[in-house]
Amino acid sequence: MDSIGSVGLRQREGAPGCSQEGLPCPSDSSELVLECLQQFKVTKTQLRQIQASLLGSMEQALGGQASPASAVRMLPTYVGSTPHGTEQGDFVVLELGATGASLRVLWVTLVGIEGHRMEPRSQEFVIPPEVMLGPGQQLFDFAAHCLSEFLDALPVDKEGLQLGFSFSFPCHQTGLDRSTLISWTKGFRCSGVEGHDVVQLLRDAIKRQGAYSIDVVAVVNDTVGTMMGCEPGVGPCEVGLVVDTGTNACYMEEARHVAVLDEDRGRVCVSVEWGSFSDDGVLGPVLTTFDHALDRESLNPGAQRFEKMIGGLYLGELVRLVLAHLAQRGVLFGGCTSPALLSHGSILLEHVAEMKDPLAGAARVHAILRDLGLSVGASDAELVQYVCAAVFTRAARLCAAALAAVLARLQHSREQQVLQIAVATGGRVFERHPSFLSILQETVMLLAPECDVSFIPSVDGGGQGVAMVTAVAARLAAHRRLLEETLAPFRLDHEQLAAVRAQMREAMVKGLQGEASSLRMLPTYVRATPDGTERGDFLALDLGGTNFRVLLVRVTAGGVKITSQVYSIPEYVAQGSGQQLFDHIVDCIVDFQQKQGLSGQSLPLGFTFSFPCRQLGLDQGILLNWTKGFNASDCEGQDVVCLLREAIRRRQAVELNVVAIVNDTVGTMMSCGYEDPRCEVGLIVGTGTNACYMEELQNVATVPGDSGHMCINMEWGAFGDDGSLDLLRTCFDANVDQASINPGKQSFEKMISGMYLGEIVRHILLHLTSLGVLFRGQQTQRLQTRDIFKTKFLSEIESDSLALRQVRAILEDLGLSLTSDDALMVLEVCQAVSQRAAQLCGAGVAAVVEKIRENRGLEELTVSVGVDGTLYKLHPHFSSLVAATVRELAPRCVVTFLQSEDGSGKGAALVTAVACRLAQMARV
Repeated sequence: MDSIGSVGLRQREGAPGCSQEGLPCPSDSSELVLECLQQFKVTKTQLRQIQASLLGSMEQALGGQASPASAVRMLPTYVGSTPHGTEQGDFVVLELGATGASLRVLWVTLVGIEGHRMEPRSQEFVIPPEVMLGPGQQLFDFAAHCLSEFLDALPVDKEGLQLGFSFSFPCHQTGLDRSTLISWTKGFRCSGVEGHDVVQLLRDAIKRQGAYSIDVVAVVNDTVGTMMGCEPGVGPCEVGLVVDTGTNACYMEEARHVAVLDEDRGRVCVSVEWGSFSDDGVLGPVLTTFDHALDRESLNPGAQRFEKMIGGLYLGELVRLVLAHLAQRGVLFGGCTSPALLSHGSILLEHVAEMKDPLAGAARVHAILRDLGLSVGASDAELVQYVCAAVFTRAARLCAAALAAVLARLQHSREQQVLQIAVATGGRVFERHPSFLSILQETVMLLAPECDVSFIPSVDGGGQGVAMVTAVAARLAAHRRLLEETLAPFRLDHEQLAAVRAQMREAMVKGLQGEASSLRMLPTYVRATPDGTERGDFLALDLGGTNFRVLLVRVTAGGVKITSQVYSIPEYVAQGSGQQLFDHIVDCIVDFQQKQGLSGQSLPLGFTFSFPCRQLGLDQGILLNWTKGFNASDCEGQDVVCLLREAIRRRQAVELNVVAIVNDTVGTMMSCGYEDPRCEVGLIVGTGTNACYMEELQNVATVPGDSGHMCINMEWGAFGDDGSLDLLRTCFDANVDQASINPGKQSFEKMISGMYLGEIVRHILLHLTSLGVLFRGQQTQRLQTRDIFKTKFLSEIESDSLALRQVRAILEDLGLSLTSDDALMVLEVCQAVSQRAAQLCGAGVAAVVEKIRENRGLEELTVSVGVDGTLYKLHPHFSSLVAATVRELAPRCVVTFLQSEDGSGKGAALVTAVACRLAQMARV
């Protein structure tokens, strides 16, 4: 049967299934009662339609396209975080509107995770009807007077009190402490308040009172207070549901989905304001004649239609209208009414709760109705209980449909197959009608079976939650200050970057002159870039990391064709003897030649060797020192081409013609130079970093000759080893350096390259955890493990396409249990570290292109930079930050960045090809 809560009055008393909520179904006058109460039946189809319509209205409102027909407002509350459990301090709470015609003041002490929970102290003040309907200033002066009266009874300081203001009416909030009343509800109609900031009105009233200095930190509606005040369970509570005088819900939405916010990260609590939902298409069929009568007699006819079917202010009135109707039809009270029964507001929520009780209800029905001047017959009590149950059940079902819409929205926005969520419940309907929650749960399970929902009663009717909002705001502000202080050294200004550029220019000149410098400025003996006439087959070797490649490169008029194979270099080889390393390399070459049918051929070979070398010729390279985790013995200070040739001789029967040794940076420049003749700079930003460029030969003191060009391998990873970067180095850089295999060396590289950025981030995260800013201050063993935080995580975490939940997933894979706030802070740490790296890299490129421009005496230089490296290519923002920094620091240079395709392999072959072309020209 497609119905929920159907009346079933046709069954005889005592027959199976003839009761709802355990109440017997009287048989007398059943046709009239059925006709009346059938209107309160809501089918499953209708509930699903309400759920879908409300969800559609929510999503329209989130996108800034609110339909006037639905009037669901989706108001951001500027609460961006749920409690950690670590919050501490004393807070004052003022509640207005949560419980109808009363105002409550609380003193709440929060004691964090370890402390013994202290019960709030509170006092309730009845608001006189003339204040509820009078001038707004009178209402706020009354609130300030109640506040002072409450505090007078406590031994508290009169200065520096922090107050959270629970204001439970539809408001347009523009900040945590700024909220404009949209419209009064719940029987309030004070003049001069709608359209005004209620926080300012309260502040003005407190100032007029003059007794206490109170800072109103946050304005919160009762629904948000309910969510924030729930006792922590298995996970954070991220939905609040209130059914009291009125009804409403709130939940934590992804900030990027809230159109009115200029935020793309983090979450914000959104107040659904579903009481105003009024889609006639789906609500029309479930509105009864009694709903229409109640609406006509209300203070706000036509408004808050959904709330008037659910809220506690209206349930008693609906029951009264039904009882009066049945009495007038002769079904109840012997066909007699009374002036009280016909008077608005004579039956209250409390009466419904008492009369509906299956055990003691019958006696209470007699007592309550006698007080209304009614004569209660033998079957009247059962019928009245049945009326209460019908009205009440419909309210719970409708509330469940609305909650199911919120759950569907959460499941969609978080892309979870099964949504596990805790819902905090608050309000007198939940407190006094336990069956309301059971009906709600049953219906939610029916409408949202893919959601695993825990319902948690709120503490202090939301009062503690308001204090918690205030405390969370204070915690976030304190954590924000600590985060900014920690990241400030990574945020480089123009002057700092310009100083790096100038220091690098100075170091370049010194290095070229052979003077002491942290830049070696090594001649590569590459004297020209490709001109497009190169032809032939070439072998290339690429050694620069844990993987080693052998390539066959065919250069034809139609372009370059590459065949390659990757071979691994085990750690024991990379850190063993030099002979073992080069024998392994030759074994890989022989294997490749056999597979490609090249055995016995002596092709020109280019060797990309991505470590610092001092070249004495195109085919002579003295290894200065290992980097990138290599430490093979008996190699430093040796000519690596000789070491390779010796290994070839040991292998015997293998002929290889080693023409050129090439740094990967040079290979990158040459690879891009084949496509763009203006490419005269090579840049690597991957595991390590380096740059090369075409320098005027006359400026290179260590190479004879005054005409032409020479490609210079800067080995800029060592820039700053002389202390010139010390002012920019942080304690985190120092930690990474000290733990490295080459302390005190490669200073620039350790601030830029992929081998180190993840480690810098890890040390920052450890520091922030020790301050209590991250992970609730709880250190994890995983985070203390060196190199656990890979640089690729920076690229993934900073991706614009990732939602914050995906950032959390990346970090949770590392064993880090974190909140959305933690994920947001980790994101900011990654951004600060990678931005500094990109800006320093850009400052270096600016120094290089400015040097080329000045060398040539040009007003403006147009030049291309060939780039390779996983960090540059895979990080979502690195390349644009580098380019922006170059534009800023080298405004007279028009720089195009070209991403190299296989620069280290193809480039080595092209260096060899250019060398063969130049040699042939020389012979001619």
